Amino acid sequence: MKESNSRKQGAASPCAACKLLRRRCAEDCVFAPYFPADEPHKFASVHKVFGASNVNKMLQELPEHQRGDAVSSMVYEANARVRDPVYGCVGAISSLQQQIDALQTQLALAQAEVVHMRMRQYSSNSSSPDHASPSTRGRKSHNPKSSFNMEMANMDDSFWP
Repeated sequence: MKESNSRKQGAASPCAACKLLRRRCAEDCVFAPYFPADEPHKFASVHKVFGASNVNKMLQELPEHQRGDAVSSMVYEANARVRDPVYGCVGAISSLQQQIDALQTQLALAQAEVVHMRMRQYSSNSSSPDHASPSTRGRKSHNPKSSFNMEMANMDDSFWP
């Protein structure tokens, strides 16, 4: 509240945008609510990538309740463009997608290996001498088989392309 009162009197420091552009920060400055004086780096990167005039136009075309989100998006994209001038945030998204694909492949291989090991364990258990007697065959072969089928039914199909 004090800031708006001192702003009306002209005693407040200009917002980061007006400070960078070396102009007087007007009472109705469209940049002031989104680029405070204590965060000059936000406007500097946005200005470098989009230009002050374009940012001003974009903000004025949006309803006030959407401007904060738009500024956050511009700051994120501007920082990504500074780091990677060609691809920006699309490059970061692409890199993360490649990591997801690689991890999904590793997960599928690990799950296939687990199934293979359980199949091998099941086949070695069913050929053991304990299963030769009719009384133990029904008990011992039923538990591994039912547990294997239960685990197969619970496997998530999302790792298959």
